[in-house]
Amino acid sequence: MTLAHRSAARVWAAALAGIMTLVVTACAPNDSSSAGGSPGSSGGKSSTADSCAVGTLNLVTPGTLTVATDQPAYDPWFSNNDPSNGKGFESAVAYAVAKELGFSKQQVKWVVEPFNKSYAPGSKDFDFDVNQISITPDRAKVVDFSTGYYRAAQAVIVMNSSKYAHVTTLAGLKDAHIGAQIGTTSLLAAQNDIKPSSQVAVFDDTNAAKQALLNGQVDAIVADLPTAFYITAAEIKGSTILGQFQTTSGHPEEFGALFEKGNPLVGCVDKAIGALKRNGTLHRIEKQWLSSDVHVPELS
Repeated sequence: MTLAHRSAARVWAAALAGIMTLVVTACAPNDSSSAGGSPGSSGGKSSTADSCAVGTLNLVTPGTLTVATDQPAYDPWFSNNDPSNGKGFESAVAYAVAKELGFSKQQVKWVVEPFNKSYAPGSKDFDFDVNQISITPDRAKVVDFSTGYYRAAQAVIVMNSSKYAHVTTLAGLKDAHIGAQIGTTSLLAAQNDIKPSSQVAVFDDTNAAKQALLNGQVDAIVADLPTAFYITAAEIKGSTILGQFQTTSGHPEEFGALFEKGNPLVGCVDKAIGALKRNGTLHRIEKQWLSSDVHVPELS
């Protein structure tokens, strides 16, 4: 083979190698369209999925999900004043969210956060708080909320012997002495929707409000509907739910998980709650722990 022939052969060999490389590359799987990606992603490693991996979450304590609620923790939201037992609506929701995020039950730590302190501005020593906290524009100015996990109605509780026991409208409660817990949307509903002629009595917690009803200090108390079910069924003998009503804010009242303002964990919890809604878990938890199927008249 002459020098010219050898040079030509080397050129063709190089060209052939280049062609083979292009063929192999074209036939190789593309990560961005691979079927092996995480659910809900376009395939491959999703930046969203990576940002919600346990090891990358913005947590108070790495590897631990710190959840807050008040003390005492009331039924039916929690059972036996023990948030860590997984019983009660909000305890069950918290553990379902934790599982969706990738935490085991042993990796969830509960801390106490008073209701009125939870939505105050400033740093938090928890990752999120679940405590029947309604999402409101004013609160959302200084803290962040997840998407709602429960839509709430307000209820009026009276004693069966009360002169108001047969009232069917909010206007019928105008002359009643009404009480509610401080800092709650139940208090705002009593003030803004019932609009009684006398000032609404304000109590530090639900226990104090219940005792005032028992003692005859108030004619009625206002609480969210599931709490009203528990009070009338298990705590105050001879009491009844007069009726339920929606607030006139223009928006359905929803409970959401509460976060320190600017916490990027919100997006991951929103994603988890969305998954629990789609797969029916949230509905099953609500059906198990809240008496939503009992008929209660509407107070217009």
